[in-house]
Amino acid sequence: MGKKILVTGGTGYIGSHTVVELINAGYEPIIIDDLSNSSLSSLDGIETITGVRPEFHQFNLQDPELLEAFYASHQDIAVVIHFAAFKAVGESISKPLDYYQNNVGSLMNLIKVAGPTLKLVFSSSCTVYGEPDLLPVTEEAPFKKAESPYGNTKQICEEILEFSSKAAELRVISLRYFNPVGAHPSSLLGELPVGAPNNLVPYITQTAIGIRKELIVFGADYDTPDGSCIRDFIHVIDLARAHVIACKRLLTAENLSKNEVFNLGTGKGFSVLDVIRTFQEVNGVTVNYKIGARRPGDVVNIYGDASKAKSVLNWTAELGLEEMLKSSWHWEQYLSKNKQK
Repeated sequence: MGKKILVTGGTGYIGSHTVVELINAGYEPIIIDDLSNSSLSSLDGIETITGVRPEFHQFNLQDPELLEAFYASHQDIAVVIHFAAFKAVGESISKPLDYYQNNVGSLMNLIKVAGPTLKLVFSSSCTVYGEPDLLPVTEEAPFKKAESPYGNTKQICEEILEFSSKAAELRVISLRYFNPVGAHPSSLLGELPVGAPNNLVPYITQTAIGIRKELIVFGADYDTPDGSCIRDFIHVIDLARAHVIACKRLLTAENLSKNEVFNLGTGKGFSVLDVIRTFQEVNGVTVNYKIGARRPGDVVNIYGDASKAKSVLNWTAELGLEEMLKSSWHWEQYLSKNKQK
């Protein structure tokens, strides 16, 4: 295997898919995860797909002593991909202090313990833009007031990284991605929420298969063509590939500045109702849904301009919405089938 890459949150949804792509690219990923929103079954999926079971350590990055002990025995880490964070917009509204403590505190501990020469790929989010003035939103768009504590933690973390890179040799690539969906084509990895899903597509699949009675669409009276919120959805495989490219960029010192930022999306906006209709059409199933009240913290309409990632990273999203929703349904069917065994 090649260079060692630390993946925090590596048993999670995006993290596990990225670990697969890292192994396929010849890297040696090492995972830290506290399993608060993931499962060790991800390691089984990774091993079955790649033939490699990555090194795994279970602890929370908020514990600096455990992190220091880890780094004492892993001084050859080349790059860190930092996924570990709470990520639910709605939950962050009701538990803001948990989000600030976990998301911001974990990043600060990581920077302090890893040292001033840290090379970091940071998992950021389009939520840093708030409700943008212009669409599609570019990396030059100013941060607007965050609509949720989750979005605010991503803003704060990016600002910490910006100022820290000015004060030391820290080199950072922040990837601001839009709404990741889909699953690995093997159906051995996918989004596996603990408890009720906070994201749209796993709630759709769980409703379609009968785990959930119905799906609530949070508002259909917005100023959009069909009244529901619009998002830019991106396949998790495309997203994982971008993290591998970012790692290589840092390792080969191709980055043009110590703090680079890239949007990752398809550049197309789909409404919540668009996604439900498309899911039903491509999979031949019915989703029981009804229109509910608006949800606090939701941005109305956002989709991204990813032309910078295309020109600089030579990355572009290749998989469309139908492929995202087909693979998500196959993953849900795989989970249901294996649960019955």
